Amino acid sequence: MSAAVAQRSPGFHRLVWLMPAAFAIHIVEEYTTGFPGWVSQTLGGSMTGSAFLANNALFMAILLSLTAWASLRPSVPATFALLCWASGNLFWNFVFHVVTTVPYARYSPGLVTAAILYLPVSVLVARSALGEAVISRGGFAGAVSIGAMLMLLVMWIGL
Repeated sequence: MSAAVAQRSPGFHRLVWLMPAAFAIHIVEEYTTGFPGWVSQTLGGSMTGSAFLANNALFMAILLSLTAWASLRPSVPATFALLCWASGNLFWNFVFHVVTTVPYARYSPGLVTAAILYLPVSVLVARSALGEAVISRGGFAGAVSIGAMLMLLVMWIGL
């Protein structure tokens, strides 16, 4: 699609709503399986249950806002912003759970939903965005790169 992006892409603009749904389910898994305590015990960080909930409530509010913007007012900037945020919170979060599980040989709370929801939803949304040309390949690569930096920032600040 051109930089002006005039048309709504039915597949992409419906599929993006899977991301906040997956995020909500993932947060429930992380919280109920002890992610805040795991951060302290395994990674040496410090995270309370209330800080975990507050951070994720903020992250969900941002994700919902960006999803609504990209879905209801389609544009390249809206799609780019959503893919930046969502790739950090979904795709790169999946990578985080896999990468931390392997060296510590210990379940990373959130690994199950990251594997069965985050990875497939991320791939589905990416294929739709690129296949329907709602963003260029370069724009997509840039968004995913920024998402990785956002995830690293969250890890540095919060873990």
